Amino acid sequence: MVDNSRVVYDSTDSNIATKAQKKSQKSIVLTFDDGPSRVLPAILDVLKEENVPATFFWQSRLLYPERPWERVLDEGHLIGTHSTKHLNLVKQPYEKQYQDIRNSVSKIEAITGNKVTYFRPPFGQYNNDTIKAVKKLNLTPILWRVASMDWELKEHPEQIISNVVDNLEDGAIILLHELTQTVGILPALLKAIKEKGYVLANLEID
Repeated sequence: MVDNSRVVYDSTDSNIATKAQKKSQKSIVLTFDDGPSRVLPAILDVLKEENVPATFFWQSRLLYPERPWERVLDEGHLIGTHSTKHLNLVKQPYEKQYQDIRNSVSKIEAITGNKVTYFRPPFGQYNNDTIKAVKKLNLTPILWRVASMDWELKEHPEQIISNVVDNLEDGAIILLHELTQTVGILPALLKAIKEKGYVLANLEID
């Protein structure tokens, strides 16, 4: 079993978002970290079938022109940055943090032609220097309200669904990853979320 205190993230830091802008109907936001990966097309297939938007936080080192980034944007999803290569930024001085995030944004924008507005810190770790760098780059830092823990549940993927569905709340940002086990449970997860009466919305912050 996964420790539930690691699933639900409580934050009082106004510098970083864990919940999205509320809609007229109760809604949640799906986010996928650590791509673009080999399973991205399969994730996109499921999202398209279910007519669900998502935000993808990508390591820019993994993004090449031949990756299916055009499909991501054409199908209504968002691309944010997850740094250049997933270093723990809090172990870096300000200037290195700034350069890493700036370089990741520049590469994503150069390849996609699309402006990057959202940033998710690797490992969910950040400090005052991170916030300073992000603000200078006019980015909005995003964490999550509910962590699916999918990266730990390769052998028990059904637990990914319960981790999310048992902790849903209006506006919650859900943390998922571009992993094989996540692809496998994604149709059932989306069905369970909808059965709870939630709309799956794109990421917008108040």
